[in-house]
Amino acid sequence: MDLVDEICATVRTFPEYELFALNLQMRKAAVSIPCNIAEGHGRFSYRDFRHFLRQARGSGLELETQIIIAKRQTYLSEERAEALLAQAERVGQLISGLIRHITKLLDQATENGERTTKNATPRIPTSTRR
Repeated sequence: MDLVDEICATVRTFPEYELFALNLQMRKAAVSIPCNIAEGHGRFSYRDFRHFLRQARGSGLELETQIIIAKRQTYLSEERAEALLAQAERVGQLISGLIRHITKLLDQATENGERTTKNATPRIPTSTRR
């Protein structure tokens, strides 16, 4: 959510003619990250959760590319772009760790002959809800 706030604040400084182009794409990609995590967490399947986490990771990579484009178009300073890229990379690392964790749970459930669809998904620790 902090990354979304940073992106929204940043794109407000873009030229007016970018309002419906890169500006909009960056906001959509940033918002898509926590929305996919929330949607996946609301599903009752580890497989679905992992699928939406992968979607969130893809949106993060899309956002990183858009940040680089904005920097190359001189809409962002080098320092601002680097700060946003570092934040996006950290979010991606957290998502990747959660994907690995869910994959382990899926593998364990399959090995034990358990159903992989549960009545509830695992709780995400509050520290990763960013």
